[in-house]
Formats: sequence, structure tokens, C-alpha cells
Amino acid sequence: MNLIAEEHKYLFQTYRRYNIVIAKGKGKYVWDDKGKKYLDFFTGLSVNNVGHCNPKVVNAVIKQARTLIHVSNLFYTKPQILLARELIKRTFPGRVFFANSGAEANEGAIKLVRKWSRKKWPAADRYEIIVFKNSFHGRTLATLAATGQEKFHKGFEPLVPGFKYAEYNNAASVEKLITKKTAAIML
Repeated sequence: MNLIAEEHKYLFQTYRRYNIVIAKGKGKYVWDDKGKKYLDFFTGLSVNNVGHCNPKVVNAVIKQARTLIHVSNLFYTKPQILLARELIKRTFPGRVFFANSGAEANEGAIKLVRKWSRKKWPAADRYEIIVFKNSFHGRTLATLAATGQEKFHKGFEPLVPGFKYAEYNNAASVEKLITKKTAAIML
């Protein structure tokens, strides 16, 4: 079976993929379906930072899957509470928002900024977020607008308003965009 042809037949073409079918991974390496070994610089777009098939991760997933795979956030679960507590203990005081993707996490951050701004300055119209050219924040409508690359914007106009694009490593370009409507800067 030609997997690439099958992929083109059944999946939306949202990515320009490399002409490689990845079949397995271990540690920092992946292998294609022909057995060729590659050093994985992508790390699954940064979700596999501890390596592919890390035994601790595999065992934790198996252990949890044998007990409970998923429950709506309408209910409490011990693993979620314990993980949140551990994250706070190892990082900084506050609360945790669990998301299932970077786009969802960024979307949550955008919503949090807008809600906080409305609460802090109810009479002001402070909702704008300064983002950066050549950035990538996701493929939801708001995160797409926050992404500073026109090639991702094409076909999805009009974009969610409220994003201003600065240049990386250029403080003057950021300062120039700050107004009374600025609520946050997103890196």
C-alpha cells in the first residue's frame, strides 16, 4: 500500500509534508518505513522532549489507561489534581489550565488577557495584544490571527481583530505599537 497516496486521498492537505513515512521512534531517533534512521530534531513539534517511547512515559500511560482514560472536566479526578499541585510546586504559585494543544493553550491565554483586562479596566477598550512577525501560535481563529505569518492568514480573512505585529529583537518596534488599547505582549 502506498501510504502517501492514501494520506492524500483521506486527509485534508493542511501541511506540506516531507516525503517520508515515519514508522517508529526510540529516544532521539525515528525510522522511516524503509528502515532508515533519522535524528529527530522536530521532537514531535516539541511534545517529545523526553524522547520517543521513553519507558517512564510509556509505563505511566499504560498504568493510567488501565484505570481511566478520560473524564470530562465536569468531574474531579485525582491524577489531574495531583499533577496540577506538582506543577505549581515545581514552578510558581498560581493555578493550572490544562490544554490538549499549543493552540488551545494560546487561545486560553488570549481569552484570559481579554477577560482580565475587562475586569481591571472596565471602562477602557483594552484588548489588543502585541505579537511578533514570523511567530506561530496555532491554527484556531484567534491563534491564527496572533501568528505573524501572512501565509497562514490567507483564506481565513477577516482575522480576529486586536493583534499588532512587532519585529523580534527590536524594542522600538514594540514601543511604537503600545497604545491605551494594549493589554499584553505575546511571545
